[in-house]
Amino acid sequence: MKNIRMGSVSVALIGMAALAAAVYSQEKKESAAPPKIMHFGDLKWTPIIKGCDLANVAGDPSAEGAPFVVRLRCVDGAKIPAHWHPTDENVTVLKGTFLAGMGETFDETKMTAMNVGNFVTMPKEMRHFAMSKGETIVQVHGAGPFKVNWVNPSEVQPPDAPAAAAAKPKS
Repeated sequence: MKNIRMGSVSVALIGMAALAAAVYSQEKKESAAPPKIMHFGDLKWTPIIKGCDLANVAGDPSAEGAPFVVRLRCVDGAKIPAHWHPTDENVTVLKGTFLAGMGETFDETKMTAMNVGNFVTMPKEMRHFAMSKGETIVQVHGAGPFKVNWVNPSEVQPPDAPAAAAAKPKS
């Protein structure tokens, strides 16, 4: 009787060990890709409106339902006219002071200051506007597509011409 019990216990232990090994090997095979470190100096900044540049940090902001992270860098006093997005927008202030207001038109009296470390979630289709105080960098994340729909496109000031283009030698 003891031999049968010992045999049953041995079979059970071997079975549990095999199951644990199978689960562990499954976890190893399904592990995520290695981490990708993005250094600040490696960001590729693109002018989007007067005084503000955008850089992609991770993901594809244009992909439907895909996660993305971008950064917006604005000079002191840069104004972002009233606009809205088709998806939720999550904003964290990394540098400077970011002033944000809600509504169809830019109105400095309706703005709330957000300092470094502050976070706001802007629900999809919420009309809002912003301004920077000091050089400001904010990080925006969400699920794509990340699109900006201007309430009044005539208020949008295009970015300044690149310095290289302005300094072309005369022929």
